[in-house]
Amino acid sequence: MVKITLATINDVLIIQEIAYKTWPVTYGEILSVEQIDYMLKSWYETDVLLKNMADGQLFLLATEGDSCHGFAVYEHHYSKGNKTRIHKIYILPEGQGKGIGKLFLDYITKTAQEETTTCLNLNVNKFNKAVLFYKKMGFEIVDEFDTEIGNGYLMEDYMMEKKIAI
Repeated sequence: MVKITLATINDVLIIQEIAYKTWPVTYGEILSVEQIDYMLKSWYETDVLLKNMADGQLFLLATEGDSCHGFAVYEHHYSKGNKTRIHKIYILPEGQGKGIGKLFLDYITKTAQEETTTCLNLNVNKFNKAVLFYKKMGFEIVDEFDTEIGNGYLMEDYMMEKKIAI
């Protein structure tokens, strides 16, 4: 049975391993190899992950026995507001389609309700198949934008939100 648990600084290596395994599969048809490498190096360096944890981002792991299937990252009261921001959900290819994404969302929703935030909020690449998953889970597209991230690269995202009952 898959368990969702809070990650600690001791789990940074497994988070990095999952990111480096999932990104080429998730974004291989959307982004260049060079952009994937640039983004992984920018966002998954040990110092960056530790700073995210220190700044209040909560990291979750989906584990089953000795195996870790994925991770999620979220933050309550994002930008001092009443939203819970989902920064990341990545599940290893062999773990996809098994309900792990829903388990992450259920866990985050429960903690968001405890924190009395009124909605879940996330950004997702417009061409990512996860858009369909989020729609199925009740999220709606509320905005669309492009963000320059350096080195001439662009993120083309939807912002999606889901209202939650407190």
